[in-house]
Amino acid sequence: MAKQKNISANKNKAILNFIFEAGLLKRVKRSGWWVLGIDNPESVADHSFRAAFIGYFLAEMEGADSHKVSAMALFADTCEARITDLHKMAQSYFDFPRAEDKAFAQQTEGLPGKIKQNISGLLAEYRAQKTAESVIARDADILECLIQAKEYFQYGFKEAVKFTKKAPVFLKTKSARRLWKLAKTGDANKWWQDIGEFGR
Repeated sequence: MAKQKNISANKNKAILNFIFEAGLLKRVKRSGWWVLGIDNPESVADHSFRAAFIGYFLAEMEGADSHKVSAMALFADTCEARITDLHKMAQSYFDFPRAEDKAFAQQTEGLPGKIKQNISGLLAEYRAQKTAESVIARDADILECLIQAKEYFQYGFKEAVKFTKKAPVFLKTKSARRLWKLAKTGDANKWWQDIGEFGR
């Protein structure tokens, strides 16, 4: 077992507060889906959770650091607990990246030095899009949106198909493009229909 690090009571409180704040992402809705007429869309936490899963698989497929990619996907939208999720139209009216940076800096300012450094480094690397892991994490973010759009379309929200027309061109890895090719022509319900009595 690794030796426990001596973290002060204030630093422990900062970690716990960060965890509590991350819980708010369960209630922050992804606003882009409202534009497509979806009244009660997924939350930011819903999106980040599956993006981290996708990132792990893409990284394994691409021979990159899967744990790093998953962590990037989890922390990429943390700032939205403070500034909410804004669709692209809303973002165009002010300096959204600066607002993200300010919120994230304030969220992490009380964390233990090494933890703060690691998390901030992940976000900076993700934003720069210079490493394989950052590119894969971004692909995971886009692919999750595409798969969600596919599901919404299949569940009756016909306008969601419009998102699937443009977003695929931003996928950079072969693995992400292959998975999307399968997903767009597949059935989102096929997996459970083949389980036990559902498939009989």
